[in-house]
Amino acid sequence: MLKRFILLFITLISFTYVNQAKAADYAYFGFEPEIITNYVAVKKKMGYVRLTVELMIEDSSNYEAVEHHSPLLRDAIIDIIGQQPEAKIKSINGRHEIQKLCEDQVRSLLTKETGQPLIKKLLFTQWLDN
Repeated sequence: MLKRFILLFITLISFTYVNQAKAADYAYFGFEPEIITNYVAVKKKMGYVRLTVELMIEDSSNYEAVEHHSPLLRDAIIDIIGQQPEAKIKSINGRHEIQKLCEDQVRSLLTKETGQPLIKKLLFTQWLDN
């Protein structure tokens, strides 16, 4: 019984170590400067959003490829946000939907350009709207 417990304990420690080693290879790319763009507000007024976007890159060796394509990715994010209605911009659930749209588009563009999606996640780390 003790041998089983020790074997299980060693297996769990090994599994945890492998997962941590795997996770340590992620890199983050932040768009600089932060993104500022307009959206159409109610009654044809223009509103704006100022946000900080970070890309979680699956393998740190892909950082340069993501950086190389960052103007294309930035443009896609700005385009998506500019098409959103004010209600979606101002709501938490709407922001999550916008984040998912941006993430899907960035993955699609990177796959088209490099043959791989390269990112694990797109994060809005700051969001200010008017």
